[in-house]
Amino acid sequence: MVVEPVSPLVDGGRFPAKATVGERVPIRADVFATGHAVVRAGLMWRRVTRRSGRTRWSSAPMQPIGNDRFEGWFRPDGLGRWQFDVLGWIDRVDTWRRGILVKADAGVDVELEAREGIDLLRRLEKTAQHRGDREGSAIVHDAVDALLRGDLDPLRDAAFPDLSWHHGSREPLGRLPEVIDVDVDPELGRVGSWYEFFPRSIVSPTGAQGAHGSTLQEAQQRLDRIAAMGFDVVYLPPVHPIGQMQRKGRNNATTAQPDDVGSPWAIGSRAGGHDAVDPALGTIDDVEAFAAACRERGMRLALDIAFQCAPDHPWVTEHPEWFAHRADGSIQFAENPPKRYEDIYPLDFETTEWRSMWEALLGVIHTWIERGVTIFRVDNPHTKSFAFWEWALGSVHRDHPEVIFLAEAFTRPRVMERLAKIGFNQSYTYFTWRSSADELREYFIDLATRTVDHFRPNAWPNTPDILTEELQHGGRATFVSRAVLAATLSPSWGVYGPAFELQEHLPRNPGSEEYLDSEKYEVRTWDLDAPGSLAPLLTRLNEIRRAEPALGHLRTLWFHLTDNPQLLCFSKVDPDGKGDPVVVVANLDPRHRQSGFVDLDLAHLGLPYGSGYEVVDLLGGGTYRWAGNRNYVDLAPWATNAHVLSVRRLGEQTSVHGDEPDQATPDQATPDQATPDQATEENR
Repeated sequence: MVVEPVSPLVDGGRFPAKATVGERVPIRADVFATGHAVVRAGLMWRRVTRRSGRTRWSSAPMQPIGNDRFEGWFRPDGLGRWQFDVLGWIDRVDTWRRGILVKADAGVDVELEAREGIDLLRRLEKTAQHRGDREGSAIVHDAVDALLRGDLDPLRDAAFPDLSWHHGSREPLGRLPEVIDVDVDPELGRVGSWYEFFPRSIVSPTGAQGAHGSTLQEAQQRLDRIAAMGFDVVYLPPVHPIGQMQRKGRNNATTAQPDDVGSPWAIGSRAGGHDAVDPALGTIDDVEAFAAACRERGMRLALDIAFQCAPDHPWVTEHPEWFAHRADGSIQFAENPPKRYEDIYPLDFETTEWRSMWEALLGVIHTWIERGVTIFRVDNPHTKSFAFWEWALGSVHRDHPEVIFLAEAFTRPRVMERLAKIGFNQSYTYFTWRSSADELREYFIDLATRTVDHFRPNAWPNTPDILTEELQHGGRATFVSRAVLAATLSPSWGVYGPAFELQEHLPRNPGSEEYLDSEKYEVRTWDLDAPGSLAPLLTRLNEIRRAEPALGHLRTLWFHLTDNPQLLCFSKVDPDGKGDPVVVVANLDPRHRQSGFVDLDLAHLGLPYGSGYEVVDLLGGGTYRWAGNRNYVDLAPWATNAHVLSVRRLGEQTSVHGDEPDQATPDQATPDQATPDQATEENR
C-alpha cells in the first residue's frame, strides 16, 4: 500500500498548513496499490492541546475522485494545533464482491467464487456482531444465506461498502510517512475587514482638541461610526512615545519645526519605549479601554508592532549592543535607498547579544496581549530574522492561539511566503499594484492555488505609505473599483480609512507614492461627512460580505472569460454550499464606458449548461434573468462601475439587496431583451 500526501502540505510537512475554527479543511491524498484490488482510504484527525496533549483520533472515510486520488475533510472546533493522517488498505470484501458480480453478469460460473466469499463474509458478520452493529450483521448474514442458495442479489446492496469500512479487515495498511500539522486560527485570521486611522488626527466639526490633536479617549468617539460601516478590525499605527532627536517635519522634512509631532514609527523617547504610550495620546490604561470599546462594538483592536527605535529610545543607551554601528562609531539609521530615515535606528538581528534582544521583543508583544490586544500589524517583518519570528510567533501561539499577526512585508514573493510559513496569519499583498485584468487574474490564481494552504492575503488599495499612481490619476471611479475588487477578491481587506473615504490622491512629488501632507508627519483634520465620501460604498461592501458566505473564501475563486480586456469577471462559492454563488464583474477603465460579453463557466456556479437563472445585483440593486453562459454587461465609470451579483436558480426565492433601479440597463436584459449573441442556442 502506498499513501502519498497531496494537500494541504507545506514544504513536505516542514510547516503547518492553516485553517480557521469551523472551516472545512479539505484533505487530498494519493492512495494505491499494485494489481486491481479495491483500495479504501480513511482520514484521521485530532487536536493537540498543550495541557492534555493529543486527543483521541476521529475518523471518516475518504471518497475516490479519480486517478488513485481520494478526498475527505474535517472541521476543527477549537484553536491551536491539529493533526491529520491518511490510511489506505485493500478492501478484501469489496474486491471479492465486485469481482463475483462482474463474472456473474457476464455469464461465468461463480460457484467457487461464492464458496471463497462465504468465509470473508462470515468474518465480516462476526466483527459486526462484536461491535454491536445488529443491522449490519443481519445484512451480511442474509447475504451468506443467499449465496448458499446461489442468489447474488443481496451483494448489490448499497450498504456493503459502508459495512466494509466499519468492520472489514484493514490489511495491508499504509499511512502517510508523517502526520501533518494544521494550525487553526480564529475566523478573523481568514476573513475580515480592516479600517486604519491615526488616533491623533481630528474629525471635524469637533475641531482641534489640543496642540497635538486628539487623544485615545477622544478617538473612541470614532468607533461607533466605524462599527456602523461594518468593519471588523480597527488598526492604529504605533501609539508609543515619539522620538525628539532627528524628528521628521511635515512632508518628511529632515528638520522639524517646534510644533511638529513626528512619525509614530520613530518609537521611543524619555517617556518610554515599545511598552509605553505617547503622553499626547494617553496611557496604557487608555489602550486597554480602547480595546474593550472595540470589543463592545463587535470589533477588535489591532496595534502596530514596529521593532525599531528612535535615537532617544531607552534601548539605545541601555543596550547599544543591539544596534549596528558604522565605521565612525555612530549607529546606523534606517535606509531604503534613496529614502533615508534618520529618525529610526533598526535593531541588529546579527548582534551577538541576540538572546536578550529576542526576549525583550517577545516581552513587548506579551505586554499588549495582557492589555487585551489580540491582533498585531507587524511593520517590515522581512527586515528582521526569520529565526526570530519563527521562535517568537510560535511561542505566542502556543499560549495564545487566538492572536493574529498581519505581516506588512511588501517584498519579494518567496520572502513573503516564508513569513507566512513560520507563523504570520495574514500578509499584505501585491494587489495594491495589480491593476490590469491579466495582472489580477495571474496573481489571484496563484494565491488561490499554489500558496492557499499557508499564505492568507489581506488586500489594501492604499496605506499611509502607498498612494499608487492609479489612485493619483484615476479619479473616483478608480477608488470605487479598487474597493470592490479588494472586498470581493480577497477574504480579508482593509483601507487606510479617512484618506480612502475622501479620495486623497495628491502625491508629495510627481512620481512619488507618498501623500502630500501625509498624516504620518502631522495632525490632520478630516471632514468625513464631506459630500462625495465613499463611506456608503464601504458600508455596502461590508454588508454584502457579511451576507454572502462565498466571499469569505479564497479556494473557490474562479475567473471567467470576457471579450473585453477592460472587464474582469470572477466568482466564488461557499465550500459548504451556504448562500448563493457570487459573480463580480468590474470595469477597470476609470474614464470610459466598457461593455461586452461575460462567458460564465456555469459548472463552477453549480448550474446546468445552458440553463436560465436570476442574478441579484447586490451593489446596484435589481433582480434580472440571464440565460446560458454568455451574457452582456455595460459598465460606466460615472455609475457604480461594477456588479456584485448573487446567482439564483430560477424558481428560488430571491431577495433584492439595495434599491432597485427604475429601468433595466443593457447588462440586466431579460430574455425578451436579449442581444443577438444571446439569441441562438449555438452561441449560447
